[in-house]
Formats: sequence, structure tokens, C-alpha cells
Amino acid sequence: MQRLYPFLFVFLWSTGFIGAKYGLPDAEPLSFLLARYGLVIGLMLVIALATRAPWPKQPRQWLHIGISGLLVHAVYLGGVFVAIKHGLPAGVTALVVGMQPLLTAVGAGWLLGEKVVGRQWAGLGLGLVGVALVVSGKFGEAVALGPMLLPALVALLGITIGTLYQKRFCASFDLRTGSVIQFVPTAMVTALAVAVFEDFHIAWTGDFIFALGWLVLVLSIGAISLLNLLIRSGSAVNVASLFYLTPLSTALIAFVVFGEKLTLTAGLGMLIAVSGVYLVARSK
Repeated sequence: MQRLYPFLFVFLWSTGFIGAKYGLPDAEPLSFLLARYGLVIGLMLVIALATRAPWPKQPRQWLHIGISGLLVHAVYLGGVFVAIKHGLPAGVTALVVGMQPLLTAVGAGWLLGEKVVGRQWAGLGLGLVGVALVVSGKFGEAVALGPMLLPALVALLGITIGTLYQKRFCASFDLRTGSVIQFVPTAMVTALAVAVFEDFHIAWTGDFIFALGWLVLVLSIGAISLLNLLIRSGSAVNVASLFYLTPLSTALIAFVVFGEKLTLTAGLGMLIAVSGVYLVARSK
């Protein structure tokens, strides 16, 4: 069953862009995320208390888990949602965040002492080329990308540093209580950002409620739990390489759900990216 976790994670994580597509037209990005975080905290706290899940015993563990949550959730998701809301094409966002495996490979050697062999570097390079081919048809016409790229770059740094930090300092924790510890500081920081930059505008339409429910149950609980399990059991480089597959999976889901066109170039890019991830995982 555990062998299916990476594939299930890729699929669930990919649906985040679909949820954003449904929900962002009816809410400001950080307000959307704050509502999502509040529901996750409430739900996971009830589950943790009902099942008597163990809480970390040392204050240092609380601190490390909280910091990893800020990086993986507040910084990464906040950057992605703000970038898309302010007009950055989803394909460009995917390409920027798609640099994560390469940055993780560099950081894994420096911070975790993981050795990245030549075949893994080749696989990481292939994955990046594949992602670029998949999203190459989604750049659109000439767009002033400069100001919109900044939150996407911040998101890239957040998910990269967050993955490395969690693997280094808090790879193992109870998923029920750990989720609460991760999302509480995330919600606090996001609430501060909403107070400064937004008006907490949300239109509670059917599409928004569906998107919010999907992102809470499927992404924040299902996919994040799988990500924590993968970080706990695998190398940082191998886990990061899975993120190459999320834009590809998203493209397939968008093709089925929204009828978005898939080009021959995109199909070739998918094959190349999958081959790259296989090289990274096989090299271990």
C-alpha cells in the first residue's frame, strides 16, 4: 500500500490548482487561505482530542513543527495563491515552483548530508525540461511578469526550505497533533497579512464552498498527511522530485474536467518528466 503513496500524493496535490480555479474568483487569496486554515485547525483538533493523539513532549519539537508549517503552508501556498490571483499564468507559476527539486538537491547535500549521484542530477534536469515543455503553451501573450513573479519565487523558496527543514529537524511527528501545530502559526501569520493587505472579502457561492471543502479535506488533510509521511520515510531529493509530476497531473486533470487542450509538446514533456523522476527514485 505504501508504494501507492507517491502516486496518490501527486494526484491529490495536483487538484489544488483545480480548487484555486473554482474558489479564487469569489475570494481574496489570503482570505481564502485563512478560512481554509481555520477549518483545518478545528477539524484536526477535534480528531486529535477524540483519538487521544500524542502531543510533542519538548518545546523544541513544537517550535520545529511550527516553523516547518509556516514554510510549507503560509509561505508556499500564500505565494502561489497571490501570484495566480494577480494574473500570473498558472503555467508560469508551475514552472517557477517546478525548480524546487533542483534547489532541494543542492540543499540536501549541504544541510542533510544526502549524496546526489550523477544519475539523479540527470533525472532532475530531465524533469525540469519536461515541466517546461508541458507549460510552454500556457504562457499566453506578452505579459508584464516581473511584479507577479515575486510571490511565485517566494513560494518556491518556502516549499524548498520547508521540505529540507522538516526532514532535518522534525521528520517524525504524529500527523493529527502535528497538523494542528503546523497550521496554528500559519493561520496567525496569514491573518496578520490579511489585516495589512486585504479586506477579508469572501463571496460564499456554491463554487467557493465546494473549493474550500475540497482544499480542506483533500489537500490540507489528505495530501499534507501523505507529504509528511513521504518526508519521514524517503530522502529529501526523492520526495522533491515528485513535485515535477504535479504540473503534469494538473494538465491531465484540467483536460478531463475543463476540456483544456493538450498538445503533442505537452505529451512529450510528460514522458520526459516521468523519466526524470524514475531516474531520481531508481538511483537511490
